[in-house]
Amino acid sequence: MLLVEPVQGEGGVNLPDAGYLTKLREICNRKGWLLMLDEVQTGIGRTGRWFAHQHSKIQPDVMTLAKGLGSGIPIGACLAWGDAATTFTLGSYGSTFGGNPLACRAGTETIRIIEEDGLLDHARELGEFIVEQLREKLADLPQVQQVRGLGLMIGIMLDRPCQKLVAEALREGLLINVTAERVIRLLPPLVLTREEARWGVDTLVRLIRTLLQQG
Repeated sequence: MLLVEPVQGEGGVNLPDAGYLTKLREICNRKGWLLMLDEVQTGIGRTGRWFAHQHSKIQPDVMTLAKGLGSGIPIGACLAWGDAATTFTLGSYGSTFGGNPLACRAGTETIRIIEEDGLLDHARELGEFIVEQLREKLADLPQVQQVRGLGLMIGIMLDRPCQKLVAEALREGLLINVTAERVIRLLPPLVLTREEARWGVDTLVRLIRTLLQQG
């Protein structure tokens, strides 16, 4: 069994090298291992595809989902294919709130709206726009080591810890996170508009410049 994130979230929005997941699939096939993907952060349109592994055109044996699946309503799901799907039988796994009708309805509505409103394409296009804007506006700062992203999962890596930016951004009305001490992580909603994205980029760039000027 091999369990990985298709994009490392808490590790700092680390994107795999081209062919990485394909190679893992080949290794698992050869050795008879299950390939299990944690798509809790990356799934349900976050990266511009329904699931991040689809960028590599592979299929896992098991996949976990949560977060975006319920649009704010707590829900989790475990999907399995092939031989892996036969290991779970009726009654072999229990959950206090499993099959919750409210959570399940939130999940089905989330999927319907993403599909009908074209939010997969929107996430991919808007993510590319945000990354492009950040790279352009931060290009003169050597302290900004990298801007990387896939869809609306974006990381800005600095050369120093930047946790204080979380509170400063919140005072400006901007929600961000910092992971791995020095990576600013952006996970905006799939319904973000281009105007909101411009404001967010400009606000964040200003805060980053202020932080770096402080030394």
